Amino acid sequence: MAEETESKQSTVESMMEKISEKIHGHDSSSSSDSDSDHEKSTSPSSVKAKIYRLFGRERSVHHVLGGGKPADMFLWRNKKISAGILGGATAIWVLFELIEYHLLTLLCHISILALALLFLWSNIHTFIHKTPPHIPKVNLPEEPFFQIASALTIQLNQALKLLRDIASGRNPKNFLIVVAAFWFLSIVGSWCNFLTLFYISFVLLHTVPVLYEKYEDKVDPFAERAMMEIKKQYAVFDTKVLSKIPKGPLKAKKV
Repeated sequence: MAEETESKQSTVESMMEKISEKIHGHDSSSSSDSDSDHEKSTSPSSVKAKIYRLFGRERSVHHVLGGGKPADMFLWRNKKISAGILGGATAIWVLFELIEYHLLTLLCHISILALALLFLWSNIHTFIHKTPPHIPKVNLPEEPFFQIASALTIQLNQALKLLRDIASGRNPKNFLIVVAAFWFLSIVGSWCNFLTLFYISFVLLHTVPVLYEKYEDKVDPFAERAMMEIKKQYAVFDTKVLSKIPKGPLKAKKV
């Protein structure tokens, strides 16, 4: 009997040890899981995902601008090229807007000057002991023009489709945005002509993206608060006005 009771006690003790080991193992695993979950929740990637970015973008400003050389130009990756292009655009604007030089007149004068220099150089090179000018043969490839025309056609078709959807009354929000944009452009157009407007847009493309990329951590919180306020005001306007407007054309009842 004593041996049986001792064996029973030993089996009970072993069972208790196993149960305690399982409990401790579960606690340690749960604590490790909670710690890992806490680390994941406080990891930089999760914090970075919660940061608001303007226009809901998830990519960098360089990728938003299309990447490649155009984005490098707008973000001043090569300061000489960006400064040269902006300086050339400024010179063109000064010629046409301030000096009031006409485009056709400028092209004709440049052509006359270039042809006169090449013609004189080709005829008097034997007298001045210089080699005649090498005039390269220029053949414009057709494929880039087809690609540009195809891209413009796609964009125009999308714009026409958007305008059709807005005119059909299906999206009051887009209707208000487009009307506000046209109204703003009409006001700006009354202040300046198309060339000045194009030059202002060109200068803004060379200044706003690079400034935003430099100060995006300060601009994005302010933009988030502004967008929240705009959405709040739009919700009020939608409740009081837009919700009462019938959407889409009235459909005739089927007999």
